[in-house]
Amino acid sequence: MAVVSIFVGNLPWATTDEDLHELFSQFGEVKRSKIVLDRETNRSRGFGFVDMEEADAARAIEAWNGQPYNGRVLTVNLAQSRPARA
Repeated sequence: MAVVSIFVGNLPWATTDEDLHELFSQFGEVKRSKIVLDRETNRSRGFGFVDMEEADAARAIEAWNGQPYNGRVLTVNLAQSRPARA
């Protein structure tokens, strides 16, 4: 089965890579979890990505999208590939 990347937005600023891993591991094996950090301040930008098997990812997206997590309502969906830069 294919591994897909999940976008997780509107995360609380204090969320760590480990928190993200734990949040999604209840739906299957998390291959990678990463909070995106600001290059200049090295602080969270409020979103991250989780890589999981496609079927597990679908269950996780269904369960977490629009749900509250530590006072914030999460946006969870399949990550879109970034357009090429000119």
